[in-house]
Amino acid sequence: MKYTTAGESHGPALLAIVSGVPAGIALSSAAINSELARRQSGYGRGARMQIENDKVEILSGVRFGRTLGSPVALRIANRDWDNWAERMAQEGKPPRDLALEQAPRPGHADLAGTQKIGSRDCRDVLERASARETATRVAAGAVAKAYLGNFGVEIGSYVTRIGDVELPAAEIARKSGLFSATKVEASAVRCPHEATSEQMVAAIDAAREAGESLGGWFVVTATGLAPGLGGYAEAGDRLTGRIGGALLSIPAIKGVEFGLGFAAGTLPGSQVHDPIVYVGESDANAFGRIRRASNNAGGLEGGMTTGEPLFVRAAMKPIPTMTQALQTIDLVTHEAVEASKERSDICAIPAAAVVAEAELALALAEAYQDKFGRDTLADALASFEAYVARIATR
Repeated sequence: MKYTTAGESHGPALLAIVSGVPAGIALSSAAINSELARRQSGYGRGARMQIENDKVEILSGVRFGRTLGSPVALRIANRDWDNWAERMAQEGKPPRDLALEQAPRPGHADLAGTQKIGSRDCRDVLERASARETATRVAAGAVAKAYLGNFGVEIGSYVTRIGDVELPAAEIARKSGLFSATKVEASAVRCPHEATSEQMVAAIDAAREAGESLGGWFVVTATGLAPGLGGYAEAGDRLTGRIGGALLSIPAIKGVEFGLGFAAGTLPGSQVHDPIVYVGESDANAFGRIRRASNNAGGLEGGMTTGEPLFVRAAMKPIPTMTQALQTIDLVTHEAVEASKERSDICAIPAAAVVAEAELALALAEAYQDKFGRDTLADALASFEAYVARIATR
C-alpha cells in the first residue's frame, strides 16, 4: 500500500492517490475526517488552522463504503485558495503587481530548492515543501489504519517533550505500548501527563511572547502486531529501515529511534537485549506464550516485528518561520534582509505525531500485505489466521 500526493499549500486542493489497496476494507469519509481533525489540533498552532477545516472527498476506489481493490483517490480542498487564486493561478500570466519571494528563509527548503530548480522566486518551492502537504499523508494513512484494524492493530502517539519540558521517564512504558487514547486526546498538547501538559503549554506561551518557536519529541506506537513482519534476508525488507525512512520523510523530523534508541549505545549488552521467556496462559497474547521479558528493542529485532508493542520516538526541530525573523539575503540583490514572517505555528509537535501515525500505518500495512497477500481483505485474513494458528502452538 503506497501513496502519491500532489498540490500546493495555497493551491485549489491537495490530492492523494493510495495504490495497492485490497478489496473489501470498510472506509468512510467520516473516519478519514476524524484523523484530519486530529492533525489540525494542538496548542501552539498558527492562524492557518483557523482558516482551514479539512474535509476529504473520496473520488475513486470505494463503492458503498467498501474498497474495490483499485486506487483510492482523495481530495482535500484548500479554503485559503480564494485568497491566493490570482497569485497561484495554474494558467495565464502573473499579475503585474506580483511580489516575488526573493529572500529564502533559514531552516526551510527555500534556498536549496531554488538552487535545484533554477528559480529566484522561493514560492515556486515553498508552496510544495510546506507541511500543509502532510494533510494528504494523514488521509492516506487513514486508509491504512482502516485495513490494519481488521488484524487487531492499534496505532497511537503521544508527546514526550516540548522545548525543555519533558515527560518524566517513569511515565514512558515501552512494554505496555499505548497510553489511553482518551487521556492523550484530552491534552491540549497530546501529552498524557496532566502536570507536564500544563508546563508544555506555558513553554509555548513563553515562546510566543519571545517571538520564538519550539521543537520537541513524540512517541508513536503500534500494538497487536504479529511477529515476523518485515524481513532479514534483504536490506530493503528490514522494517526498521522502512519505518525510519517513512518518519524521516516528514518535514522537520531530525531523528528517529526504536526502543532504547541511542541510549542502547551507552549500556552493556545485558541491560539492552530482551530475554526470551515462555509465559503462562495469563501472560500469553494472541500469538502464543513466547514473549520478551522487556521491550528495549521497541518491538523490532533483525528488521522484523517481535509481537511486542512497536515503540518509536522521533525528534522534530523548531518551526523555522518565526516572528523574530532570522537574517537571510535577497537572491537578486544579494543584500542582507530579514526572512519573511508569514503566519506560522509556534509548535507543531502534537500534529507531527499524528502525521507519524499515518506514515507508520502505511509502512505496517505494506508489511502485512507482503506477508498475507494483497488482493482482498478476506484472503489476507484467512492467511493471517492460519499463520497465527501455526505460531501460537509453539
